[in-house]
Amino acid sequence: MGASRSLGRPFGWLWTAYAVSAFGTWLAFDAFPLIAITVLHAGPARVSALAAAGLLVGAAVAVPLGPWVEFRRKRPVMIAMDLVRCAALLSLPAAFLLGGLGFAQLLVVSVVVAAADIAFTAASGACLKTLVRPDDLLAANGRLESTSWTATMLGPPLGGAAIGLFGPLVTVAANAVSFLLSAAGIRAIGGTEPRPVRSGGAGLRTGDLLEGWRHILTSPALRPLFLNQILVGGLIMATAPVLAVLMLGDLGFAPWQYALAFAAPCVGGLLGSRLARPLAARFGRPRIMLVSGTLRACWLLGLAFVRPGVAGLVLVIGVELGLITCMGVFNPLYATCRLEWTPPDRVARVLSAWSVTSKLTIAAMTGLWGVLAGLTGPRTAVAVAGVLSLATPALLVRGRRAMPGSDVLTQVSAGASVKVRE
Repeated sequence: MGASRSLGRPFGWLWTAYAVSAFGTWLAFDAFPLIAITVLHAGPARVSALAAAGLLVGAAVAVPLGPWVEFRRKRPVMIAMDLVRCAALLSLPAAFLLGGLGFAQLLVVSVVVAAADIAFTAASGACLKTLVRPDDLLAANGRLESTSWTATMLGPPLGGAAIGLFGPLVTVAANAVSFLLSAAGIRAIGGTEPRPVRSGGAGLRTGDLLEGWRHILTSPALRPLFLNQILVGGLIMATAPVLAVLMLGDLGFAPWQYALAFAAPCVGGLLGSRLARPLAARFGRPRIMLVSGTLRACWLLGLAFVRPGVAGLVLVIGVELGLITCMGVFNPLYATCRLEWTPPDRVARVLSAWSVTSKLTIAAMTGLWGVLAGLTGPRTAVAVAGVLSLATPALLVRGRRAMPGSDVLTQVSAGASVKVRE
């Protein structure tokens, strides 16, 4: 069972679809605010509102989508979400060519894409659990994670060059085409997918909307992992715009230096995702999750000490390399545990609840850290986030204590997964 073993043709097509859409998404990174600024001449307030609305409203719209996805065949849902995103994105260059592109349309498209992202993620997690054997889940998640970091490393520089040559609407069109190709890849998986059986009759019930959160918060193992991941992700993302102001404004870094500081360290994510499985096999998954999750929390504070010049740039690259390498190890492990500790009939709702909470938390914390930076300065705001991050590993310690008790659930979940595939 080496790292290069085949996980089967169905997973190969899923992986291909994921890779194409991931590269398309990162190719069009920051295209929406650039369209708002360069094409629609929007000011800072409207650009900030665009970013916040996409997260907040998209997440709110996605709340009922979790139960809706749960009780439907997952691959048709994934194809539908890809086509929805493709059509929504293509409407922007079409409207521009017709002279009718406006800020309201850009806002609506960002909301539609955000909601479709959450629904697709929920369906794809449930689909992955039925496509590969339980003992191959970590290998599958590791390959998806390595693909994500590769796209993160290569997409923005290529997209920036394309935007410079052709404008942001061209990268939006390329992203739309990537979703079309992703839909074709999912369609190529083939085979039959049984319709999920639902007890208690049809129709969306209030309990269905809350089941994802209920399962997470009542699970001794999932709850601390959930809180840890939400808090760490929120702190990292909340400092991103503040750090941009610090580096590009106060410290005078050039845009290419700023881009290099965050693109080059992504090689650490690729390396970490390749190491996750062999490290877990040698030292045990709970120990590697605790170590990588703890180390991941130690790096953010270092960004508060960035200085101008080459030394400051090297510091940021080094800190980001350490942070992203730890994330590369931790992410496939936690994603695998999340699937193993969730029964097949709740996967879509759990993943949807997880994504909705993550997006809402990031939006709220980004706004809060913007206010904090305005009151205390960007460097202090980054330092506060770094100090708070140091406390998050305590949740992983609690989660590790609950892991041995999850073995029964893991076996039940794996057995149910086999029955779904049969």
